[in-house]
Amino acid sequence: MEKAYGKAELQKQLDSLKGWTLKKKAIHKTFQFRDFTQAFGFMTRVALQAEKMNHHPDWQNVYNKVSVSLSTHDAGGVTALDIKLAKLIDKI
Repeated sequence: MEKAYGKAELQKQLDSLKGWTLKKKAIHKTFQFRDFTQAFGFMTRVALQAEKMNHHPDWQNVYNKVSVSLSTHDAGGVTALDIKLAKLIDKI
């Protein structure tokens, strides 16, 4: 089982991500696209990678915006797996 980061290490990891913020026990970012089709395509690409990792985001889509939240629920916070998925999402 993954172990949640402590406060100092979590801040260090968060500093390595562009545009992600900490809210409660998860990291969040909102992505904006030209239209719904681009937003949905992004979600599809992320979903395929998340499934391979067996680590799935909490997210919401409204037209051209996708809000993503990452945490490892059974660890009670943000883990290395969340940071890895966040970096992968940013590349997509």
